[in-house]
Amino acid sequence: MTIKDTPEEWEIRATATPFTGNKTSVRTDDVVMPDGTVVGRDYQVHPGSVAVLALDEADRVLVLRQYRHPVRHKLWEIPAGLLDVPGENPLHAAQRELYEEAHVKAEDWRVLTDVYTTPGGCDEAVRIFLARDLSEAEGERFAVAEEEADMELDRVPVQDLVRGALAGELHNNCLVVGVLSLVAARSGDGLDALRPAQAPWPARPFQA
Repeated sequence: MTIKDTPEEWEIRATATPFTGNKTSVRTDDVVMPDGTVVGRDYQVHPGSVAVLALDEADRVLVLRQYRHPVRHKLWEIPAGLLDVPGENPLHAAQRELYEEAHVKAEDWRVLTDVYTTPGGCDEAVRIFLARDLSEAEGERFAVAEEEADMELDRVPVQDLVRGALAGELHNNCLVVGVLSLVAARSGDGLDALRPAQAPWPARPFQA
């Protein structure tokens, strides 16, 4: 038996958008259940995101610490950002985020994993990239504002992040999933066997 998620769409009798924000919105769908009943389902509509696990030659991950108001925490995270343009190439978006948040570029890019962050209440899909062969980016640093103006940057050994994730000390979804996926890939077929950076992404189709 192959364990694999499969696309499926149940009948929607009616839909409404009671709230539209700057980047996301809330949608209410009346969905037909297998027994024929119709049930309302509310969820956040999200453009999708990319995240970058940037690994240096000393086996350290580039991380940043940023205030996240909904959870009232400063979280250690990996560089990440929204897919601001419909159909945007996720690799280009990831390269942009690594430059803007860390002023770093990478020569080797691969897909580490793809996830739905909270599929019970949001349609956000995230592609997490592995970036290696890091170097300082050229040009001026990106001008930061709002929460990013208070952001801290560091490079932390992989095993310290694994320990923190399993100890319940690190909570950011992309950081935890990315680091544990890195360890799993190493113990399996190796990092060079990961999907190429331009691998198809059905959750957010794009032009290569």
